[in-house]
Amino acid sequence: MSAAHKFDAIIIGCGQAGPPLAGRLTAAGQTVALIERKLVGGTCINTGCKPTKTMVASAYAAHLARTGADYGVSTGSVSVDMKAVKARKDKVTVDSRSGLEDWIGGMKGCTLYRGHARFEGPHEVRVGDELLHGERIFINVGGRANILDMPGIGDVTYLTNTSMMEVDFLPRHLVVVGGSYIGLEFAQMFRRFGSEVTVVEKGPRLISREDEDVSEAVKGILEHEGIALRLNAECISFARHANGVQVGVDCTSGDRAVVGSHVLLAIGRKPNTDDLGLDKAGVAMDKRGYIEVDDQLRTNVPHIWAMGDCNGKGAFTHTAYNDFEIVAANLLDNDPRKVSDRIEAYALYIDPPLGRAGMTETAARKSGRKVLAGERPMTRVGRAVEKGETQGFMKILVDADTRQILGASVLGTGGDEAIHAVLDLMYAKAPIETLQRAVHIHPTVSELLPTIAIELKPLA
Repeated sequence: MSAAHKFDAIIIGCGQAGPPLAGRLTAAGQTVALIERKLVGGTCINTGCKPTKTMVASAYAAHLARTGADYGVSTGSVSVDMKAVKARKDKVTVDSRSGLEDWIGGMKGCTLYRGHARFEGPHEVRVGDELLHGERIFINVGGRANILDMPGIGDVTYLTNTSMMEVDFLPRHLVVVGGSYIGLEFAQMFRRFGSEVTVVEKGPRLISREDEDVSEAVKGILEHEGIALRLNAECISFARHANGVQVGVDCTSGDRAVVGSHVLLAIGRKPNTDDLGLDKAGVAMDKRGYIEVDDQLRTNVPHIWAMGDCNGKGAFTHTAYNDFEIVAANLLDNDPRKVSDRIEAYALYIDPPLGRAGMTETAARKSGRKVLAGERPMTRVGRAVEKGETQGFMKILVDADTRQILGASVLGTGGDEAIHAVLDLMYAKAPIETLQRAVHIHPTVSELLPTIAIELKPLA
């Protein structure tokens, strides 16, 4: 074994936080070892945002073509070439990954190591035969699909969000186990491609972290497109079947099982922390395997930080990138940025999409505040009517005493973009009057936000 190669910093993982941090550190004159065991870019570029939203776009094109007659357009028979869909998705992914690899390759002072990293001490990390020593170490190892030990799961073949990226055929009947964000995006996507789709959810409603009105509206959108939903599936099991896979969905009522040609498991994520040797570095984890960090993303070991999905502070590309910004600001800019300054915001990319920022109505009620609320269905939004996409609604929540915005939900066409009109005001800590007096462009979805802000009423 060779002597340890010494670096100012070691970054484990090339997801959304690792490479930009390497860029900042090397630009500051530091030497950096960047370690990636598989594909640079992490989940987002390779199996998450980039490829899935590319496929969502293909599914939207198919849906729009099929509904062309509603717009006075004659399209004829519509078919989907799944090999072409996958090829388009692959190109977008490869182009993004190649661009990132070129950027890393051009960083003076950065050495990219390919292989699995494991700690051998607080400052030492081994990659294959190479032993690396880092004055500071940054963990950015991301997460993966969570596979629960459900009855029969070991007897059947199943798909995850990762293996779905290799599908270049149309499943006859896709059974999606898990009625949350990842599962619902794939469910609608493959229904629009032409598959029969059933969603199996253990809980009483979809996307349970959202308010009930949001869950109910999303349920209606999916059912309108012919997606079957099996909720309250308290006893989920699996067995081989002549036609594919039998999924047991209910122990007490209704059809006891669903038979699909393929099964997608979308039941959450888990951090990639179980094979890093964190015990040898003395890094503390919680009971779910997430690395414990403070408000500036330091672990209990002062020279080790954790960024991205593995720290449990966020599960999105934008939160991972913000983790990089927080670490870099504290280390290099004398800017004491904190995780607690971040406002929760995300989107669900079904069509129409859901844009979310801040508190839900449920959370606002539990906070004990006096809350004002304003809401408008998309059927009363001119831009949505013009586009023929009137499903969903918009809702804004305001603190009655401080007049600051607590949260918002925009479920409807353009919702993933319109939500930022509210989110930016929340970061500015502007009172609701700022939105009330804003003059938005017509015709847009966002132009109705000031109207909603004017029509606030006490939350019942």
